[in-house]
Amino acid sequence: MRRIRNIIAVVGLGGLACVGFAADADKQTEKTPQQQRMTDCNKEAGNKKLAGDERKQFMSSCLGGKSDAKAASTPQQEKMKSCNDEAGKKKLQGDDRKKFMSSCLSG
Repeated sequence: MRRIRNIIAVVGLGGLACVGFAADADKQTEKTPQQQRMTDCNKEAGNKKLAGDERKQFMSSCLGGKSDAKAASTPQQEKMKSCNDEAGKKKLQGDDRKKFMSSCLSG
């Protein structure tokens, strides 16, 4: 009788240990809020088919909690992008490009 109680006790403790390990495994598979945000932002960037610098900018603003990458751009950044695009269309290089960018950004 005593031997049966010991066997039952050992089996019971073994079962409790298994439950404890299972709970630890669940904790390891749960994502932290930052990991979840990274997953969501990656998915959204994929849906928008973003790549390169656009994706980097979007991911930075998304992970920072901003809803849209364009909203994260300051007026100065928008002006810089616009001037850079215009200089590219004019195929400016070297000193000519520097002069154009300087005048475009200042005025």
